[in-house]
Amino acid sequence: MDIREVLIKYWGYPDFRPGQEEIIHSVLDGKDTLALMPTGGGKSITYQVPAMARPGVCIVISPLIALMKDQVDRLKKMNIKAFAIFPGMHYNEIELALNNVMHGEGKFLYISPERLATPMFREALRYIPVNLLAIDEAHCISQWGYDFRPPYLQIAEARQIIPDVPLLAVTASATPEVVDDIQQKLLFKTKNVIRQSFQRENLSYNVLEEESKNEKVLEILQKMRGSAIVYAGSRRRTYELAQRLNKRDITADYYHAGLDSQQRQQRQNRWMNGTVRIMVATNAFGLGIDKPDVRLVIHVDLPTSVEAYFQEAGRAGRDGATAHAVLLWQQSDILDAEKQFESAFPPLQDIRNVYQALGNYLKLAIGSGLNMGFDFDIADFSHQYNFVPVIAYNALRFLEKEGYLILSEGLHFPARIHVRLQGEDLYRFRLAHGSLDGFLTTILRLYTGLFSEYVKININELARKTGLTAEQTVKLLQQLHALEVITFIPSKSKPQIIFTIERLDAKDLYISPENYKLRRTTARQRLNALTAFVKNTSTCRNVFLLGYFGQRSTSFCGHCDVCRKRNRPTLNQVELDAAVQQIKSLLQKQPHPPEVLAKLVRNLNNEKLLQVLDWLLDNDEIHYDKQNCLCWGDAE
Repeated sequence: MDIREVLIKYWGYPDFRPGQEEIIHSVLDGKDTLALMPTGGGKSITYQVPAMARPGVCIVISPLIALMKDQVDRLKKMNIKAFAIFPGMHYNEIELALNNVMHGEGKFLYISPERLATPMFREALRYIPVNLLAIDEAHCISQWGYDFRPPYLQIAEARQIIPDVPLLAVTASATPEVVDDIQQKLLFKTKNVIRQSFQRENLSYNVLEEESKNEKVLEILQKMRGSAIVYAGSRRRTYELAQRLNKRDITADYYHAGLDSQQRQQRQNRWMNGTVRIMVATNAFGLGIDKPDVRLVIHVDLPTSVEAYFQEAGRAGRDGATAHAVLLWQQSDILDAEKQFESAFPPLQDIRNVYQALGNYLKLAIGSGLNMGFDFDIADFSHQYNFVPVIAYNALRFLEKEGYLILSEGLHFPARIHVRLQGEDLYRFRLAHGSLDGFLTTILRLYTGLFSEYVKININELARKTGLTAEQTVKLLQQLHALEVITFIPSKSKPQIIFTIERLDAKDLYISPENYKLRRTTARQRLNALTAFVKNTSTCRNVFLLGYFGQRSTSFCGHCDVCRKRNRPTLNQVELDAAVQQIKSLLQKQPHPPEVLAKLVRNLNNEKLLQVLDWLLDNDEIHYDKQNCLCWGDAE
């Protein structure tokens, strides 16, 4: 099928976004390709469309379980069969997913990098008709990247099983050093990088040093219209700021990984449909969200890196209309960032101590636990073993990046079932177990695909349909599971610890001192770059960001805070304030064309008046109406 036909049929788009078509043709020509696309550039289309245009299965490697689940759900809604395999899944669920794709019953298989090295997957890979290998968040393979994950290094070995399959690596954030490293680590046959410009002409970057951040957030939100995201550095801060906004009649909600999955989904939906204007969130918010009309992103705390800032700020203005990214900071934020940097690298012995205590806390024997998930309460864990919570958390995060485990913060895994008995065997069971037949019949009528894959079920909905309580429904599902009629996997929504390597004796836990030192060095470089960006007062924000990602530009944007200061009128502060006050007073009464203002404004020659008007236009204090008259305030 032609790629445009695929795009229209499944996605309903009449045309590709800039850069997408070039990437797709490169892949279809069989070339290993690295695609650099900014947040919101439509990365998933670049591997989903070519995969649909050719026979076979596209394997997508991603480190983000939440994003994998989201992508699979979206594809299924388009009647495209897709499966995901990640740590914490039931063995039978994994086996069934692999069997489906081996027999051509799926177009997409999303898999976490930790699963690449398992014997089950390596053997299955020999029989899967793979048409494309896609690597999402490809910067994770580079030791120089801001989110290096050793399991990504397994991709090179997996490629040797399917040597003739083209590879597409995509990322929204890679420095020149990381670009080279990605291609080397993924065994590109020939270097091939397709860059979509990181230039966001419609997005104005503003970094403001403010003593009272909360008041500044209120001022900005009262002045600017439209949907917005406010990023904060802690869960408590999201709640407090949302409360403050609501008290000022600005509809706001808060979002962080500590909320249960239902709360997060409800809040996200309310913000997406416009019921709530402002989402105050930690960096847990944003993955997989594609709301085009976000007019404003505010950071009230420093982001973790320039890469993270670029991605988070880039969630504004995806529709191409004017949007703003505002970062508020104080000198104390730099000091806090330095402290966080130090705590992010606990001594190696502390990391071993946390790992040892974790095995004891979960009552896990040495040599067991591989790919098993456990409910985990970090506050209780820290209390029981006398760890400072931040040290325990950072030790676990370090172990995660080393590939020993995964710490998932409250991901929701809905209840799922698969019917194991089929045909005559199922018929005989129903005859022999009349008391269960009605319940089983209801399940078979409510849900499709039960014989070929694991299907999400809603316990409360099933209870209503059968006239039972939720507890009774679960007991019957467990009974059918015990009788091997179905496989029933209960829902989980608590934070999980998933062991990607069987539990080791702490003395056998190997963390290379060289690797530890390298991680610390690259983290220091990223913090230095973030500090330089925040404190910068001479380089256009857009030029700074483009340069960081290796895109040279000498063209100033003209509308960031640095450019606006450069364009400030050559009046002293007293003259400027007096002129602005006169213009504001006149234009609030009625609009005027510039030539009329020139006659009405006192003590200012025409050259200086034009400077002031240009400055007010650049700062969105005034605008032209349809009659070419100047008006005070933002354009509607």
